[in-house]
Amino acid sequence: MNKLKNSKTLSIELNQIKLAIIGLGYVGLPLAVEFGKKRTVIGFDINQNRIEQLRSCIDITLEINEEELYESKHLSFTTNLDDLKLCNCFIVTVPTPIDEHKRPNLTPLIEASQTIGKVLKVGDIVIYESTVYPGCTEEDCTPVLENFSGLKFNQDFFVGYSPERINPGDKEHRLINIKKVTSGSTPETGEIIDALYNQIITVGTHKAPSIKVAEAAKVIENTQRDLNIALINELALIFNKMGIDTEAVLQAAGTKWNFLPFRPGLVGGHCIGVDPYYLTYKAQSIGYHPEVILAGRRTNDGMGAYVASQIVKAMNKKNIQIYDAKVLIMGLAFKENCPDVRNTKVVDIYRELLDYSCVVDIFDPWVNPQEAFNEYGINLVTRLNNQNYDGIIIAVAHQQFKEMGIEKIRLLGKSTHTLYDLKYIYSAEQTDLRL
Repeated sequence: MNKLKNSKTLSIELNQIKLAIIGLGYVGLPLAVEFGKKRTVIGFDINQNRIEQLRSCIDITLEINEEELYESKHLSFTTNLDDLKLCNCFIVTVPTPIDEHKRPNLTPLIEASQTIGKVLKVGDIVIYESTVYPGCTEEDCTPVLENFSGLKFNQDFFVGYSPERINPGDKEHRLINIKKVTSGSTPETGEIIDALYNQIITVGTHKAPSIKVAEAAKVIENTQRDLNIALINELALIFNKMGIDTEAVLQAAGTKWNFLPFRPGLVGGHCIGVDPYYLTYKAQSIGYHPEVILAGRRTNDGMGAYVASQIVKAMNKKNIQIYDAKVLIMGLAFKENCPDVRNTKVVDIYRELLDYSCVVDIFDPWVNPQEAFNEYGINLVTRLNNQNYDGIIIAVAHQQFKEMGIEKIRLLGKSTHTLYDLKYIYSAEQTDLRL
């Protein structure tokens, strides 16, 4: 369907949509770039530095390269609210983090809704991509749009939800070849939103029957993954106590066709370590206590402290003095080959080792040192000195660390040191500890 109508006979045709992307981070920028190859798009962000960098074809997230930005010929960038008045369809891609009490922090989402509400017109459509709990779009966001615009939801304007599925650092699974879930506040709205995304998604879309279904689908995608990793993490804790190599166990079990290939590790980032709390928050608000989901979260949230305690015990067995021991953590980003440090659990290892009175350095060739300092107060080391460390932790499987080879990494340690490989980059025989 190429036309959207309501009781007032207002209409938007697909080819008349004037699109704005609100928020130009890991999710919004790839979306803006792909749409910008097909139609006029305004990319809006409140960060003036970010806008200036993008105008110079520079993306510090490394998700989009200079050539891709240049090829998106119909895309422009702005921080000017007045520029949004030209648009009639808005896609919101701001972050939805949790606060220090692990409760949803909707501030960016509400502020984005306020911004759109100031320029919203009769017949406009607002699509949300940010991860939320079921009901959030219609219960929390649309009232803000109504209050700031003076318009009535599903009469004067319409909304949709199409959850983001961006995987930072993944150059294989990208926006256009990941199936897109779409939904709308009315059947007609759902049709036009689905048609809009089909202009850029080469593998097609799945139109959900309601916004709440689309919201729930998104939040359980990462909750399922979180629980699977939590199970493997718990198994690793058990096997470590039994003196059994976890990777060897998983390789043996993996010979069965239906065994899922999850591995133990730190669970951080903007999705897996956050999304389950959105679901549990909503569940508790309606009177249900989600024991399984929260148990998985407790297991995964405790892995940083566990890793720190393990390397301290291993160093102690080698008679390495823990007080003022120098420890190198290789990697700060929440995942390999990516500069994203949002909710990285490597920080938990770092802070725990400081509590043991260790002197801790972090080296990460992917992460911007200024961002590491701004976000966590950490001064990254930019140069590694041989024979300097009592303990070494390979925390992130960056390609550079694989290419270094075990011999070069071992040279970073003193004659007596402990090497902990969290990511199974090297074999059990080459390392002292593996998760």
